[in-house]
Amino acid sequence: MNYPCGIKKDYQKQISHGNRGMNLEFEINESNRYYLKEEIAVIHKKPTPITIVKVDYPSRLEAVIKEAYFKTPSTTDYNGIYHGKYIDFEAKETTNEKYFPLANIHKHQIEHLRQIKKQGGIGFLIIRFSKLNKTFYLDMNDFLFFLEKEKRKSIPLTFFEEKGYEIKTTFRPYIDYLKIVNQLYFGGTV
Repeated sequence: MNYPCGIKKDYQKQISHGNRGMNLEFEINESNRYYLKEEIAVIHKKPTPITIVKVDYPSRLEAVIKEAYFKTPSTTDYNGIYHGKYIDFEAKETTNEKYFPLANIHKHQIEHLRQIKKQGGIGFLIIRFSKLNKTFYLDMNDFLFFLEKEKRKSIPLTFFEEKGYEIKTTFRPYIDYLKIVNQLYFGGTV
């Protein structure tokens, strides 16, 4: 890049792996704000349970956490209520174009989804293939079926295309996943 006074600088895009999934998370959070404002559903991101060990207090307003640990493994990302039914789901992104690695979902999260199903709740995954710009809703019934029948360490994109529902990004809400929940559980249309 050429700047005034003959200064030249090379532009290099910095890649931050720490914020992978933040685009999807932002869009889901905005969608949930829309659902709440329009009185459609009450769904929130669950906080990650941590234990704070060390804090620096330069002043009351500038406290900085210096050391913290995960208290317990968290379950899934989001939960809430829609049409009187409990909803619980996990949202993940992958840069892979052909499959979603199962290592991205922990065993305790899978067990949590099994418990949701057993109690009659609605559970699902929202998976984004970021390089393809495709986002899918995969119902927990199809996800658990895949885990029981397949010995693979990843879910192929073709499975999402066959069993899942592609969620097109819209203006309001960004990620209208409740449209699919409505069809599957309440007889609505997609």
